[in-house]
Amino acid sequence: MSLYAAVARGAFRRFSTYRTATLAGAFTNTVFGFILAYTFLALWRARPGLGGYDESAAVTYIWISQALLVTVAVMGGGFQDDVQERFRSGDIAIDLYRPVDFQGWWLATDLGRAAFDLFARGVPPLLVGALAFHTRMPERPLTWVFFLLAVLLALVVSFGVRFLVSLTGFWLHDTEGVRTLVVMLSIFLSGLLLPLALFPGWLGDLAPVLPWAALVKVPTDVFLERVTGAGVLGALGFQLAWALVLLAAGRLVQLLATRKVVVQGG
Repeated sequence: MSLYAAVARGAFRRFSTYRTATLAGAFTNTVFGFILAYTFLALWRARPGLGGYDESAAVTYIWISQALLVTVAVMGGGFQDDVQERFRSGDIAIDLYRPVDFQGWWLATDLGRAAFDLFARGVPPLLVGALAFHTRMPERPLTWVFFLLAVLLALVVSFGVRFLVSLTGFWLHDTEGVRTLVVMLSIFLSGLLLPLALFPGWLGDLAPVLPWAALVKVPTDVFLERVTGAGVLGALGFQLAWALVLLAAGRLVQLLATRKVVVQGG
């Protein structure tokens, strides 16, 4: 565990060196937050109580989703960029020779990256949104603990999805096509742009049980205290179940992929 902790710390320090890019990213998240918040206000004033949210809850939803956007890598990225580059260079073969678990190494890297992004790109837009709009903060102190736990589980679920996408590189050598498709599904089915409670018909029944719902829907429901008591444990259990399933699937696909490795160029 000390090794993986060191890897996570190294990833934290690495991403903290890109200060200008981080500031630009936080500014971009804040700008989009304002655009979406005013859009939501117009929609909710036309349809009060839409999806069971009032105006303040709807606006808060936007700022939480903006805080989670990069933290849990809803649109991909993080370790995926490094893995894809290592496929192109052939260095992925070196990774497999290291006396460390391949999946564990990249999970630790992503946890370190996410810890930095949570504070550097997640908290600033949320604070600006809270100052500029009438937002809703948790009434119970324990909700903050559950929220952070939900964010951690959301990250693990996100990692599980992205790790599976990255593993397709063992067969495709370039994962951009698969990655783009999964990013589109993630943006739509996570609830990043629109709460899943607003989805109609069969889509409204299906979307909340898919793994992407764990990325944005569950943490925002916990933060807004739309789930309480046993409901919180159920929501966290939903995330944990998907995290375990995806990590196990990643482990299985990794074993299948590494039975025979062909490195580009030889």
